[in-house]
Amino acid sequence: MSDTATAHSSSPSRWLVVLVPYVWMGLFFLAPFLIIVKISLSDTAIAMPPYLPVFDGFGTIGDFFSKLDFENYIFLTEDSLYYSAYLSSLRIAAISTLLLLLIGYPMALAMARASVTIRPTLLMLVILPFWTSFLIRVYAWIGILKPEGLLTIALQSIGLMGPDDQVQIFRTETAVFIGIVYSYLPFMVLPLYSALEKLDGTLLEAASDLGCPPWKAFWRVTFPLSIPGVIAGSMICFIPITGEFVIPDLLGGPNTLMIGKTLWTEFFGNRDWPLASAVAVVLLLLLVVPIMIFQNQQQKV
Repeated sequence: MSDTATAHSSSPSRWLVVLVPYVWMGLFFLAPFLIIVKISLSDTAIAMPPYLPVFDGFGTIGDFFSKLDFENYIFLTEDSLYYSAYLSSLRIAAISTLLLLLIGYPMALAMARASVTIRPTLLMLVILPFWTSFLIRVYAWIGILKPEGLLTIALQSIGLMGPDDQVQIFRTETAVFIGIVYSYLPFMVLPLYSALEKLDGTLLEAASDLGCPPWKAFWRVTFPLSIPGVIAGSMICFIPITGEFVIPDLLGGPNTLMIGKTLWTEFFGNRDWPLASAVAVVLLLLLVVPIMIFQNQQQKV
């Protein structure tokens, strides 16, 4: 019996199943990342591609590596623009994640405690925004938040603003927070709902029988058991928000500084691919810690 099990565990099909995800990660994550690292160690050049050295063959490997240097990384430590962009991105991502948690947790809790018959409908309503293009949804907020937009018209029509007054939210950091929270809310609600739906209701009944008030039962029973969902939702939101480009570019103003926007400017505005690649590599290293936390939490779940 043990020999059969051993032969089955070492069968080629089993190894193939394990090998496929590693090949996928190697081709679509590790290889592009190594290319970006190589470009970040190169020098800017007026050529195509706009960097040197370019790998020409195996006969020049020694000369190829001798031309690589760390001057782009040194430049990042000398220019305060990049410090400010990284810190601003982390700050905006942290505040946005907190807002998403404050809004998404009550929604997920209400969905988990709703009748079983209407839960699929509520779940569909959360997923429904994904049926529309992300870019179109962000442009819709421009029409709502701009000074002569729908929000100004609505407030004027109900008398909360004068006929000559306008809402001054567009092209501010507040508009960026609104766009981020709206766009990423489903990514927070779904992991929270998944964790809260599995909660054993008898635990809350036992807490009530022991004289625990509802608010205390929430903090002593419900919230601790939902922490895996909180961590998963927070990481899923925090990591991409840090590198967000579209929302700050369309809804934010010139004072809204985020590293994704800086990265785009270096790549396409200044055409400084080596420096932009260095910015991208440092950004990835900054996100390694939350990614590792997320992976560890997923393994526990």
